[in-house]
Amino acid sequence: MTPLNRDQLVALAKSQIIETTPQALNERLRNGVKPLVVDIRERDEFEQGHVPGAVFIPRGFLELRIEQYAFDRETPIVLYCAGGVRSVLAARNVKEMGYEHVESLIGGFGGWKSAGLPVKVPKMLTGDQKVRYSRHTLLPDVGEEGQLELLAARVLLIGAGGLGSPAALYLAAAGVGTLGIVDFDDVDLSNLQRQILHSESWIGKPKVESAVARLKDLNPDVTVVPYREPITSANALDIIRDYDIVLNGSDNFPTRYLVNDACHFLRKPLVDGSIFMFEGQVTVYHPGSPEEGIVQGPCYRCLYPDPPPPGEVPSCAEAGVLGVLPGIVGSIQAVEAIKLVLRKGDPLIGRLLMFDAMDMTFRTLNVRRDPACPLCGEHPSVTELIDYEQFCGMPARE
Repeated sequence: MTPLNRDQLVALAKSQIIETTPQALNERLRNGVKPLVVDIRERDEFEQGHVPGAVFIPRGFLELRIEQYAFDRETPIVLYCAGGVRSVLAARNVKEMGYEHVESLIGGFGGWKSAGLPVKVPKMLTGDQKVRYSRHTLLPDVGEEGQLELLAARVLLIGAGGLGSPAALYLAAAGVGTLGIVDFDDVDLSNLQRQILHSESWIGKPKVESAVARLKDLNPDVTVVPYREPITSANALDIIRDYDIVLNGSDNFPTRYLVNDACHFLRKPLVDGSIFMFEGQVTVYHPGSPEEGIVQGPCYRCLYPDPPPPGEVPSCAEAGVLGVLPGIVGSIQAVEAIKLVLRKGDPLIGRLLMFDAMDMTFRTLNVRRDPACPLCGEHPSVTELIDYEQFCGMPARE
């Protein structure tokens, strides 16, 4: 075989792959035809700006990582480098891996910028954050971009008790940037059997203050916003409005109905959890998101249109609860919240996950929207927030 010089090698590669212009690629992206656009430059180049929506795979790792982003060999792929040379050679290699529609961007990122096309300058993780979240960024469905989305996310927890404790700890550890916590109760000795957010040194002090101290110690990246007040019809909308997702960990019916209704009115996803003795449940009530392909699911009132009579359902304080149970259920709530932030996986929308610790089984029941639901049905009768007076004064402990 006759040795090839640089120019001959590039010419040979160009004869074997397709090249596209920046204008043509931009037109495809604007029209909703979204190939996988891959930036193969070095990290410092990528951090200075890149094609909006491009994924970052350095040239030296391209063949090793491309399958994480393109499982199907028919996935359209456009590679670009700084000037259009490295991407030509890289495109030939990717094509040899069996990918049928691989293109190189003519002129690379320089040509894209010269054409006056949009450029995204990414926010990047700091050095410490890269270490802290390294196990996240290794995951193809998270990566650095996903971690930045977590850092920008705002999640509200109703209750800093049994369910709120593990949920708050794992969301803070995961780097969810802002956590709001609503709870007007104080730490009690009886809480410590399951409410792992608190310790003996905080007995008699507000749970929200204990939560702020613990979570900031766990992860200083996280802003914790305490609300030491009961959530009522007077403040629910104002509090919930500022958050992307709500986690309900309350153990009383007035709060459950109030939060469900407020999230429906504000079109906020609600990750709902409940526990009783040895059993737990988790589901996601979602108002729908057409741009993300999420269809509106049922709400809490689709399952339970009205609160039960007072005293019919005992609380955990009356019936007891296995201490580790809320740790399992609250952790599942945290998983669902993270999936919603990242827009990955299949959330528990329209599905009720039931856990029985005694026989260690999980069951999933499908739940449908009720056309006659008084809140989200075809002819709603609940059109404003309601405080159920017969349940007043019950703090959100779990």
